[in-house]
Amino acid sequence: MRNGARRVLVGLLLAGCALTASPARATEIRVGFTQDALTLDPANPGNRDTETIIRNMYDGLLTRDPAMRVVPEIAESWRQADPLTYEFRLREGVRFHDGTTLTAEDVKFTMDRVLNGTIGGQTNPRRDLLGPLQRVDVVDPRTVRFVLAKPWPLLPAMLPFQEIVSQAFVKRMGDQGLVTEEDGTGPFRLREWRRGDSIVMERVPDYYEGATDIPPAGPARVDRVIYRIMPDNAARVAALLAGDVDIINALPVTAVRQVNANPGTQVATVNGTRTFFLAINNAKPPFSDVRVRRALNHAVDRKLIIARLLNGLATPLNGVLSPDAFGFDPELPEYTYDPGKARALLAEAGVSGLSLTIDTDGAGKEISEAIASMLARSGIMAKVQVWETAVLVPIWRDPAKRADHDLFFTSWGNASLDPSDIMIPAVHSGGRGNTAGYANPEVDRLLDAAETEVDRDKRRALYMQAQTIINADAPWVFLWLPQDVYGVSKRVHGWKPSADSKIDLSRATVE
Repeated sequence: MRNGARRVLVGLLLAGCALTASPARATEIRVGFTQDALTLDPANPGNRDTETIIRNMYDGLLTRDPAMRVVPEIAESWRQADPLTYEFRLREGVRFHDGTTLTAEDVKFTMDRVLNGTIGGQTNPRRDLLGPLQRVDVVDPRTVRFVLAKPWPLLPAMLPFQEIVSQAFVKRMGDQGLVTEEDGTGPFRLREWRRGDSIVMERVPDYYEGATDIPPAGPARVDRVIYRIMPDNAARVAALLAGDVDIINALPVTAVRQVNANPGTQVATVNGTRTFFLAINNAKPPFSDVRVRRALNHAVDRKLIIARLLNGLATPLNGVLSPDAFGFDPELPEYTYDPGKARALLAEAGVSGLSLTIDTDGAGKEISEAIASMLARSGIMAKVQVWETAVLVPIWRDPAKRADHDLFFTSWGNASLDPSDIMIPAVHSGGRGNTAGYANPEVDRLLDAAETEVDRDKRRALYMQAQTIINADAPWVFLWLPQDVYGVSKRVHGWKPSADSKIDLSRATVE
């Protein structure tokens, strides 16, 4: 009996020791996300959702803080030596996830890889984001010099889009290897990627700190981040309400009340950076007449659509730029909803019985149908044609293919919040995103001048002039800038959404 009792006592003591010594339960944040990554290669995503995932694992020379200000990340500082030269000083102790130290050679290799224009035999969509960057020189192991072909004050604003890769890793794995593997310097490293299902990342305990201008700096506060791929809106909302995920992006406006009413969840919003508009085929009569384009603007009640279909979560626009963008003109004339004025402008242009088609993808169907109904009140008969996005966009970006088309419900993102990032591609003649085929030589001159103007006040004035002309020319039906809407569990702390869609969870904690 005595021996048996001793064995029981020893067993209990050992069990207590085991309980005391056991590690704390791993913490994780689960994100219900709309789209799987297309690639893990930082130089070649060409997609904002893919970029959101990659940014958890890779850092750039510069990044943006929650107020969208450009701050150092891998770089500890930078300076503009002259209008054509920028120098960046790298932080000490920045390591890739395989343990090797990042050097200036890795920065040069990263930029040279993008400047090459092709990766893995495919055109690199990120080349345009480096503008007139001519070359990158290594000054010493911790200093790099960026040399421009012409002045380009936009460079710092565009560098947060360029994450740094390991030269040794890329040479070992090849371009194709970076599609599915990673070796970044970010706060999380890839643990597992189950295509179409989830991406699992784990905390990097010896992370170098990241951007010290965004407190608190240091390693991530949670052990693991899981992106669960959930393209279906209803499934994503249900998972949040059930506690299966902690954050969901692209919360449908129809679910805002439900999420706010749920005791354990709340809605988080931030002004987005994507301008929505109806591109008008400027080259096709009668849309080649500015009076017709102005009539279309007066025939759409933007504020009603924002109130009824977007739950008030958008800002009406009278031009191209976000209100948060550099150089935004808040005094642009408003195209008020006025069917009578629309009819008068059409009559003045000699147009009667106007019939048109609005092209859209599936996501824009409801709004496009609402717009078509409004146009009818101004005597404009409109129908909606729904296309697959992969088919529709190439049609409208090719002048020959869009020749027989009328209106296109679309948008253009401007994550840098610099006018060049949206105005050069979307309204400069020949721009890659100029789906309206808009061409005004004076606008081109102003935009070209602003590209190289280093004086901020003069640059702002050039953009203000361009906005005035574009507003009067009405190449688009100006619509709105929506807020990005997230559903968030109340157990998540230390995170709020960012206008550039970056879901930075390195500073977040969970109860």
